[in-house]
Amino acid sequence: MTALPMVEAIRLALGRAMEDDPDVVLLGEDVGLDGGVFRATDGLFKRFGEQRVLDTPLSEAGIAGLAVGLAAQGLRPVLEIQFTGFIYPALDQIVNHASRLRTRTRGRLTCPMVVRSPCGGGIRAVEHHSESPEAMFAHVPGLRVVIPSSARRAYGLLLAAIRDPDPVVFLEPTKLYRLSKEEVEDDGTALPLDRCFVLREGRDVTIVAWGAMVHEALDAATRLAAAGVSAEVIDVATLKPLDAGTIVASVAKTGRCVVAHEAPLTAGYGAEVAARLAEHALLNLIAPVVRVAGWDTVMPLPRLEHHYLPNAARIAAAARKVMTFR
Repeated sequence: MTALPMVEAIRLALGRAMEDDPDVVLLGEDVGLDGGVFRATDGLFKRFGEQRVLDTPLSEAGIAGLAVGLAAQGLRPVLEIQFTGFIYPALDQIVNHASRLRTRTRGRLTCPMVVRSPCGGGIRAVEHHSESPEAMFAHVPGLRVVIPSSARRAYGLLLAAIRDPDPVVFLEPTKLYRLSKEEVEDDGTALPLDRCFVLREGRDVTIVAWGAMVHEALDAATRLAAAGVSAEVIDVATLKPLDAGTIVASVAKTGRCVVAHEAPLTAGYGAEVAARLAEHALLNLIAPVVRVAGWDTVMPLPRLEHHYLPNAARIAAAARKVMTFR
């Protein structure tokens, strides 16, 4: 095993997938010679050549449309959108074609493509570089939505996404690209999609998070433990389809839940988690579900970014609130 940051684990997974399956191709702006804006594809152009690592024009709609065509013809394209703030021109192809190809053709064609894109804040970027649109994609039938929170999970989940027969939106938190390192074994083993990961066992409150917020949730759990509160931390990982069973089982044990995400509060994916708990765990809840999220405004980049993003202190405060609910 080698200790790697998330961005290198992603590169490792891409290389493994391309080595194992000649139908896997990469495409996007600057993914070839330059190795991608965050260097996630660095070295793959030299290793696999221009027929499998394609530098494209600056056209997100064109990149996504080309990927749909390649997937329909039996290849497994992995496309990179440089930032999720740039992904909106590609929505027509992703929503109207990639997600519908299986049902439109009654199963004669599938669309095994992966849309990779850096997402979220924490790097003091400029406008359109720090957005978290996961709830928008989770609302689209036919799409899987995956957000890793560590190097090891990024490696295993990306391999699973590439091998999946249907389209996957794979959002990569930019804050986590080089935040820390984790031992990753390049053995080609995929992690299961559609499953939450229980990262810390607890008895008093459940904290549900994904992406960069998982690290804040774990930090909050450590702070709470010092005060005698035992928090269970769940990494959702695959937002669509949601493994609600793991979350419901945890809340049945703890009776309380805090959901943390950095996207705006209104209609954020935390509302879906809260709704599932209202439907399936209402009688287990001792207190209302509390959401800790970004504010309902455009992220005030770059100077006020730290005021916008949820952190461990806010998550811990929410947990103390549900602990004292009467």
